[in-house]
Amino acid sequence: MNSHKRVLITGAAGFLGSHLCDRFVSDGYRVVAMDNLITGRLKNIEHLFSSEQFEFYHHDVSKFIHVSGPLDYILHFASPASPIDYLKIPIQTLKVGSLGIHNCLGLAKEKGARVLIASTSEVYGDPTVHPQSEEYWGNVNPVGPRGVYDEAKRFQEAMTMAYHTFHRLETRIVRIFNTYGPRMRLNDGRVLPAFIGQALRGEDLTVFGEGKQTRSFCYVDDLVDGIVRLLHSHYSSPVNIGNPDEISILDFAQEIIQLTGTKQKIVFNDLPVDDPKQRQPDISKAKEILNWEPKIDRKEGLKRTYAYFQSLSQEELWENEHYNFDKYIVR
Repeated sequence: MNSHKRVLITGAAGFLGSHLCDRFVSDGYRVVAMDNLITGRLKNIEHLFSSEQFEFYHHDVSKFIHVSGPLDYILHFASPASPIDYLKIPIQTLKVGSLGIHNCLGLAKEKGARVLIASTSEVYGDPTVHPQSEEYWGNVNPVGPRGVYDEAKRFQEAMTMAYHTFHRLETRIVRIFNTYGPRMRLNDGRVLPAFIGQALRGEDLTVFGEGKQTRSFCYVDDLVDGIVRLLHSHYSSPVNIGNPDEISILDFAQEIIQLTGTKQKIVFNDLPVDDPKQRQPDISKAKEILNWEPKIDRKEGLKRTYAYFQSLSQEELWENEHYNFDKYIVR
């Protein structure tokens, strides 16, 4: 049924993008993958290169996008997604959420394609409402260190809704909460790969502040299922996709110690500026509209993710700077 459907996925060589490529190829779609490889890795999608359903374009979506032939869907997932990345390349982060989404929406208008954009729980900032529902407008510091990412995503949502209301474009917006699974980069600065990487290297686990801040972790397969359901729904306003099983960072560090069997201790550093104190999705809309809720609990998801990280080479485990960001930075 999907053999003639064609989907463009930006950020295709990244963590989430590569899993989306897998899903759409598996479902019989023809997949056009696009990535500039600043934070993405060809290794994540190289197993798809032999498929006749798959093609790859090395391209920066902040520049004009041309894709020949028809497109049915565009999934815009290109963006640095962790503080360590978007603090190194803040201008590119803002451009992919502004110029990038404008280019994707323009292409969708030309092709008559439906667009789904990857927004984030970061649009809620350091929330004063808990749990966070889609009606909450957020508490974001636009000039703080996280502002380049938060505001890029908020602008992206606004631009998408403008195209929906003014041009009658078919659009979907997913607000993604903390997601984990195979193909995360150990050095991307997010808490789960940071903890597992430290455990595997025999280093102490670093907790910021007192570790009382909370997060809610969703396994990548559950997230992808929610995204696919949203794409094929008739709902154009934002939808939270995440696992509401909330845990403190300190308790999470203890879980990682138990999972990995490391003998290392927990050490504490100062809390970063504007670090959210609480993060838990209200998924009522996803349940009602998409008939979706997460199926894989944290214990099982962590087991699968740890097995992936254990399979990495020693060189990858000790890798501190995989990418030369300097050549991409416009000063």
